[in-house]
Amino acid sequence: MGDYMSVLMRTICRRHPEIEIYEVNTDLDHIHMLVSVAPKMAISEAVRLLKCNTARMMHRKFPFLEQVYTTEHGIWSEGYFISTVGTNEGVIQKYIAMQGAEDSGQAQLELG
Repeated sequence: MGDYMSVLMRTICRRHPEIEIYEVNTDLDHIHMLVSVAPKMAISEAVRLLKCNTARMMHRKFPFLEQVYTTEHGIWSEGYFISTVGTNEGVIQKYIAMQGAEDSGQAQLELG
């Protein structure tokens, strides 16, 4: 699903040029992204756009999701984590790219 989620996210960014995605990687139950949001847009609005649009697109492509996710939040949880990126952007990009292997213990990544 990681490749499909990347395509969805990039499709949304074409519709909303104030959001730019540099890196996307999924794990079994979460997604990591390196995103740039224009200063005029609230981060919460960018997250809302990404979550709402990807959920709608996934429900169209995979109708069975209606039976799997029956809560009001659907495929996404309520929360999200945001952190700003400074001079270590390359390290964060590498972390996101290696996320699946990192979680399974297959990658040795030094953040420091």
